[in-house]
Amino acid sequence: MHQNVTAILLLLLATLLPPLNSAFAAKPHIVLVMTDDQGWGQTSYNGHPLLKTPHLDAMAQNGLRFNRFYAGCAVCSPTRASVLTGRCNDRTGVPSHGHPLRLQEKTIGEALKKAGYATGHFGKWHLNGIRGPGVPLLKEDTHTPGAFGFDEWLTVSNFFDTDPIMSRRGKFEEFSGDSSEIIVAEALKFIRKQSNAGKPTFSVIWYGTPHNPFFASEEDAKPFAELDKNSMLHYAELRAMDRSIGTLRKSLRTFGIAENTLIWFNSDNGGLSGIKPETVGGLRGNKGSIYEGGLRVPGVIEWPAGIKQPRITDFPAVTMDIFPTIADIVGLPNASMQPPIDGISLAPLFRRELASREKPIPFRFGQRAALIDNQYKLIQSNLGKPELELYDLSKDAKESVDISDRAPEVFARLKIIHEQVQASIDASIAGNDYPEGKVNAENPPSRFWMDMKEYAPYFEDWKKRKEYAGRLSKRPGGKKKKK
Repeated sequence: MHQNVTAILLLLLATLLPPLNSAFAAKPHIVLVMTDDQGWGQTSYNGHPLLKTPHLDAMAQNGLRFNRFYAGCAVCSPTRASVLTGRCNDRTGVPSHGHPLRLQEKTIGEALKKAGYATGHFGKWHLNGIRGPGVPLLKEDTHTPGAFGFDEWLTVSNFFDTDPIMSRRGKFEEFSGDSSEIIVAEALKFIRKQSNAGKPTFSVIWYGTPHNPFFASEEDAKPFAELDKNSMLHYAELRAMDRSIGTLRKSLRTFGIAENTLIWFNSDNGGLSGIKPETVGGLRGNKGSIYEGGLRVPGVIEWPAGIKQPRITDFPAVTMDIFPTIADIVGLPNASMQPPIDGISLAPLFRRELASREKPIPFRFGQRAALIDNQYKLIQSNLGKPELELYDLSKDAKESVDISDRAPEVFARLKIIHEQVQASIDASIAGNDYPEGKVNAENPPSRFWMDMKEYAPYFEDWKKRKEYAGRLSKRPGGKKKKK
């Protein structure tokens, strides 16, 4: 009798509750915003002692603010691959910075384009295998944003600063001003044009801020004048970035589309070491580390039409959740994503708090790996060695006490899951996920643009540019001889 009553109640609930994607506004505008090397502690809403981020604070107050949001990896390119695919970076062919995303991967840009979205990418790319300071992408490049579903793109290969030179679908253009404000302005032109034409938009805004080297205006540097030069300019870059967030939010209201625009903000990895005040809010490690300071980052989602009760959540989430979440909201077919997918849809979290995350979060960077299962985190500092560490992040966010001996059941359970996940990632690296059963030989190697003959014609002019002069002067014949 009890089972029959339960079944009737479940059936009744199913008829009363709409499907998940229909519970939200149809086809929202989507903006993914990502900073470059901003640490978890570098917002005023997280209590930074000096930096003020009023526009990020306002966004957090009006949306879903994550206390535990994670970058997909401890450095930039891998995290970017995880955003576009919903997969752990090593599965996609991007084990570290400056490695190309495999053309065999299925991306969120391609999926939304097929769903009728106008798609645009603005700013740092770093998924075409080119290393070194950001340079404009060549039209002949096989791994531009256009190869992964973006109709419009204004892009550089890596980090970029004030007065940048960028590539608009292969055509080089020079700009004046702060890099964050430039790409937000360009993204807004795209959003306004397409929304006026009645098309939903998908815009990716990937800042070069606050990656070193640091350049900023005197005005933005003034509040940090007491700091050393690097720290001063680093925080000045973040001040300008926050201002651009204000421009983005205000403009969307002016366009009349803010209510049904989903803005997802996060950083690409943990904060830098050597910056004062410190960047990671007291966590252990920095960029490049698989401890919390290298992976936990600011994370906020604002979407008035879909998140009607702003709040702070302790639910663990990661950049690999972005694609599955948006696929859920828009109603994309499962075939849009390449399995296995490591992320989950966070859409249910928009409406109510969830007790726990059903799927653990895997991380892999070089020979280091980690697994987060709600409050617990398992770490393997060397995949070639059996030693593992276990932390209870609910009690020890600074990862100061290894509890592997104190919680043997948890340790044993997570060790098995960890080993299974790593074996699955190894299979993905070999190309077993793809229909071909292998990795196609179509991806360029990781290389520095200073060693590429395709960029050589620009070297003479670029020696005059602050972002390239140091690199080009080190080349044979690059340094002018004294007379």
